[in-house]
Amino acid sequence: MRGPMRDALSPLVGTAPVANERPRRRAKGRPARRRRTDARALARSRRRHQMMLFGKVSQQLCGLKKLPWSCESRYFWGWLNTVFNKVDYERIKAVGPDRAASEWLLRCGATVRYCGQERWQKDYNHLPTGPLDKYKIQAIDATDSCIMNIGFDHMEGLEHVEKIRLCKCHYIEDTCLQRLGQLEKLQKSLLEMEIISCGNITDRGIIALRHLRNLKYLLLRDLPGVREKENLVQVFKTTLPSLELKLQLK
Repeated sequence: MRGPMRDALSPLVGTAPVANERPRRRAKGRPARRRRTDARALARSRRRHQMMLFGKVSQQLCGLKKLPWSCESRYFWGWLNTVFNKVDYERIKAVGPDRAASEWLLRCGATVRYCGQERWQKDYNHLPTGPLDKYKIQAIDATDSCIMNIGFDHMEGLEHVEKIRLCKCHYIEDTCLQRLGQLEKLQKSLLEMEIISCGNITDRGIIALRHLRNLKYLLLRDLPGVREKENLVQVFKTTLPSLELKLQLK
């Protein structure tokens, strides 16, 4: 790996804990309970260090996406985006769906807003701490993000999401919208959705949103793959009669 990509990943070199590192000799007579407590504290400390480092590197890498593309860089970004979207089910169990989804969205370049707050959370390394049930995602802005279908299992446990904006999401496809339409908790909570300049979206993906039974507002703009506007209007008029559908399509 060469150039800016190597430089962005350089903070990882020499900072991660060594997998086979020999544990330090402990003092004789140290209570077993104390040793277990220390081990758990060390594990948490290492985890926090890894997460902060990952957030720092991901921010640097997102900035590099403005560089000219080549065959090598396309392969690299495809691999990296897959890594960013990989679902860690153990992490979801450990910290809860909202925290895990926040980490996924922010490392992919999206932002989130929590219930009761006006400020959008943008910085991976400044995600709020505190009780795991305190911060619930209310809105998601995925503008210019690299979220893709393999990461959408992060959204399965979200119960309070009312608005989603997908703008210039190059990896969003019909399967992503179909997955959203299948999530029971999202069917109940989602009220507003905007889909703008997502070139891989077609009529099939948009129609799948009819299962979001409480959806009140849907904006569709600059979607070249959506071609049967009259059919969409009829489908949503039948399935979601109270929906305000705005079409700004060619």
